[in-house]
Amino acid sequence: MSAPEKPTSEVAELAEGLVGGQRRALARAITLIESVKPSHRKDALELLSRVRQETGDNSKQALRIGLSGTPGVGKSTFIESFGMMLVNKGLRVAVLAVDPSSARSGGSILGDKTRMSLLSRAPNAFIRPSPSSNTLGGVARRTREAVTLCEAAGYDVILIETVGVGQSETMVAGVSDIFLLLMAPAGGDELQGVKRGIMEIADIIVVNKADGDLKQAATRTCADYAGALRLLRKRARDPDGFPKAMLASALEEEGIADVWEEIETLANWRKESGVWDKARASQAADWFQQEVEAGLLAQLTESETIRNLMQNYRSNVSDGTVSPSVAAENLLKALKTTG
Repeated sequence: MSAPEKPTSEVAELAEGLVGGQRRALARAITLIESVKPSHRKDALELLSRVRQETGDNSKQALRIGLSGTPGVGKSTFIESFGMMLVNKGLRVAVLAVDPSSARSGGSILGDKTRMSLLSRAPNAFIRPSPSSNTLGGVARRTREAVTLCEAAGYDVILIETVGVGQSETMVAGVSDIFLLLMAPAGGDELQGVKRGIMEIADIIVVNKADGDLKQAATRTCADYAGALRLLRKRARDPDGFPKAMLASALEEEGIADVWEEIETLANWRKESGVWDKARASQAADWFQQEVEAGLLAQLTESETIRNLMQNYRSNVSDGTVSPSVAAENLLKALKTTG
């Protein structure tokens, strides 16, 4: 009896290489899902379906770690030090770094690989910078799908570096299992500058650059954050001692192993208590809802009638003949009648 023929389609071959752990196949797959061309989107959905069929519903779940921090806090240095420590432990590490896109040109620098030169050369590491494409929430539109592909490719830990601290950064909680917030030794006002929303979703606050002349300031800052976390209401999904604040020096590689130990402790507790599975199920439902909302919004531009109507109302709003609220209400009413 002859062996069954292998699928010859490009998408099938890409899925096979991806599940086989090929970094090149993973890079091509992420490029495909990030494309905005309708034909590419069709192939991307087929790829995701094939990957799910090949890995199954019970495939190994990677640990997804969201990471954000203020500009200049040393996120790239921390990720490289943290990632190399994990690689040296025999783990496969994927880094999804989201760069902010220009509001004018829509372009991004995407220079994360140059800032993590050591990790980018490690055979068991994969670094993928992606543009935010002006998507709010600190993550790119297709970050969830990229995470799914990295997990299917056999990576044990997926680090999701967000654009930076801001009011909309809380969306990263819908992508990650554990969320780290990196902070630098404060000059006095930094604690007040951190949004309450991101403080509430942080599982571990890591005060980086705790070395040299900054070590004393870092110790004080860590104590300030620890006190602030105690004032927040304890979350039911957390064991005793979490959320917590810790010291680390990515430059001198101090405290990095301690951070990983605390991450493992928290992740294991959530798995044993059932919090992990509930959170993953909730994230999947939210993902579905956001995809539906984004799809409905995209359909507005597919109808020439609606496009013209939107342009007319936009002109009316610009010249002051109608208020934005009234124009929006009228457009929504028009959608109901045309739908």
